[in-house]
Amino acid sequence: MMKWIKGVGFIILSSCLIIAAWLFTSGGKAERPIAGPYLTTAPYVPDSLDFAGEPVPLDQDEIYERLDREIISNTYYHSNTIITLKRAHKYFPIIEKILKEEGVPDDFKYLCVIESNLSNVISPAGAAGFWQFMSATGKIYGLEINSEVDERYHLEKATRAACKYLKNAHEKFNSWTMAAASYNMGVNGVESKSIEQRQTNYYDLLLYQETQRYVFRILAIKSIFSRPDRYGFYILDQEKYNMPEYTTVSRTDAISCIICFSGDHKVTYKELKWLNPWIRGKGIRNRSGKTYEFKILKK
Repeated sequence: MMKWIKGVGFIILSSCLIIAAWLFTSGGKAERPIAGPYLTTAPYVPDSLDFAGEPVPLDQDEIYERLDREIISNTYYHSNTIITLKRAHKYFPIIEKILKEEGVPDDFKYLCVIESNLSNVISPAGAAGFWQFMSATGKIYGLEINSEVDERYHLEKATRAACKYLKNAHEKFNSWTMAAASYNMGVNGVESKSIEQRQTNYYDLLLYQETQRYVFRILAIKSIFSRPDRYGFYILDQEKYNMPEYTTVSRTDAISCIICFSGDHKVTYKELKWLNPWIRGKGIRNRSGKTYEFKILKK
């Protein structure tokens, strides 16, 4: 019993001496203790990888390092990667279906991720929607864009427009990787660099830094999203986002009051806009008699 008491007394005395020494060295001012170290590891880099069936030359040190950089950036950008993984469960089925129907490789869904993180954002330059179309380019590929309707925010229509662009670019370069690069730099920009440098392979071209990183960002997302567990991301099925149930209503006439239209279908204006973000005005004049399809939330 005495040994136990002496032992406890020794521990208490030692603790007091440590605290006294800390206060002395810190000038008597209480400071937050430094957090202990935690394990941070270099994330997994695959031995081999392809984009749309076209191999990535990872045996080249420079190529490996460029991929490694983007994998590290996205692996340790936890909040952004987690929320986009959750969104993928909601939106990938829609995008995958259209890519397949249009004959565009499934890997291009990852291009959509790096463009917008699967959200209807607008860039400082004015590019909008999941696929980040500029207004002029969107119109070229058949999207209606005006003060009442902006189909860059219509996921299905914007995805089909992106497919048209990518198929045209593939026809020009005979390479899906070059087509992906052109989505960032433009077909003319990539073609100009290809002619100037006498190279037809994306991995052999020296491009502007943004385009130089662009395909590698897609590849990094492909690696992480294909096996998120390898990178420390564990998301339960019930934590992922889902597309809500909805019915579709078609209109070929003008709608003078969108808010009234939502009320007629027993949804709020907010709920109508949530499922139909392409509606930009308070009404749709529809002078051409076009058929518009509205998603109406089931309740």
